[in-house]
Amino acid sequence: MLPIEQLPIPLLEWYRDNARTLPWRENPTPYHVWVSEIMLQQTRVAAVLDYYARFMAELPDVAALAEVPEGRLMKLWQGLGYYSRARNLQTAARQIMEEYDGVFPSQYDQVRALKGVGDYTAGAICSIAFRQPVPAVDGNVLRVVTRINGDERDITAQATKRAIAAQLSPIIPLHAPDKFTQAMMELGATVCLPNGAPQCQRCPARDFCVAYAQDSWSRIPVKAPKRPRRIEERTVWLLVHENRVALRQRPPKGLLAGLWEFPNELGTQLPPEWTGDMPQGHFGGVARHIFSHVEWHLTAQVVRLEEDQLPTGWVWCTWQELADIYAVPNAFAGVMDVVKEEIPG
Repeated sequence: MLPIEQLPIPLLEWYRDNARTLPWRENPTPYHVWVSEIMLQQTRVAAVLDYYARFMAELPDVAALAEVPEGRLMKLWQGLGYYSRARNLQTAARQIMEEYDGVFPSQYDQVRALKGVGDYTAGAICSIAFRQPVPAVDGNVLRVVTRINGDERDITAQATKRAIAAQLSPIIPLHAPDKFTQAMMELGATVCLPNGAPQCQRCPARDFCVAYAQDSWSRIPVKAPKRPRRIEERTVWLLVHENRVALRQRPPKGLLAGLWEFPNELGTQLPPEWTGDMPQGHFGGVARHIFSHVEWHLTAQVVRLEEDQLPTGWVWCTWQELADIYAVPNAFAGVMDVVKEEIPG
């Protein structure tokens, strides 16, 4: 018998008394669960709450998501990062409209086939919204299960994830699969913490947790080491005319696809669209942004131009338009104070 098999009853009792009040839990429709789970991928709950409220106010259902212009969708998503998640949401919404007449599918295989939906998200939707006894194995759940079982296999390996899903399937309470899934997530997010010591005195699994008994939580879960990120030194060209700054749109594929950005290039290179000499500018500051695989070190150069000096396809943008219209990724958050100084609203 694995220690995890003792978890369901104490876990549900703990969740009853300790569950946080979250907006997607108040009305756990398939659409609400789906959008929240996609937003929460690689993002903390506290950071998602305001985004979720704005998103639902403007796009309250699958039909609205399917129809919203991409530029507006990107603006609603701005700041959450991993923008392909938002595009996949819209693609999947259109799948639902076309293949299921706008009704969210309820079968696991159908949900799993939606664009951008993996095993975990499909499990979360089916267990929480449709109350089906399907495991949902994310990082929180992997951490909880491996610590309780004292399992030191690599959690980044698909074989480990499949094994843990197989361990959970037979112990999901048939009368409360939704509560069980949410309780597992809650336990990992608030007690069996990812960074720093777990709060074992509050944990319903303390009496049978191997990591607690052996004080081995610091090495569990086990993850294969990541490859070091590539460093890119880039110049950000803050091109200013009166109270406007220049933006260009990134290519439709690749990193930050389709978003608007301040022109930037490796080293001190000028943007390839630029012809002729760049007027003399001044130093605007430095910033850094970390992606999963690359780290940008940014040096801002502020240059004042005439209105007709922009390359074709670039736009002049006011501070208000930056706030309301153009989706500029967080990669440039570190230079926004400089922009605000140069083009006050």
